[in-house]
Amino acid sequence: MSENICLSDLKRGQKAVIEKLAAYDDMRRRLQDIGLIEGTIVECLGKSPLGDPTAFLIRGAVIALRSEDSGRVFVQSKVEEKVKHHYGSEMVAAAVSLEE
Repeated sequence: MSENICLSDLKRGQKAVIEKLAAYDDMRRRLQDIGLIEGTIVECLGKSPLGDPTAFLIRGAVIALRSEDSGRVFVQSKVEEKVKHHYGSEMVAAAVSLEE
């Protein structure tokens, strides 16, 4: 079974899927504007030396969030389960050569 945790709890290199935003009004809108939308896959790229802020890869952009803000975003830590749910049990990857 998957586990719901806060975005701020992710470790470096860990991926998760956004499940819910616990922010309201202007803060909710700001988080959505930077790509934090339910169903989006995010990856923790690393934390600053003092632990705040943390850099995340969100929809191809690197975004730094304070712990206060990332603590308002709940994620599902089992990305593989979410991907299988959306795309089925079998996924096929295609590769395109850049030389062509």
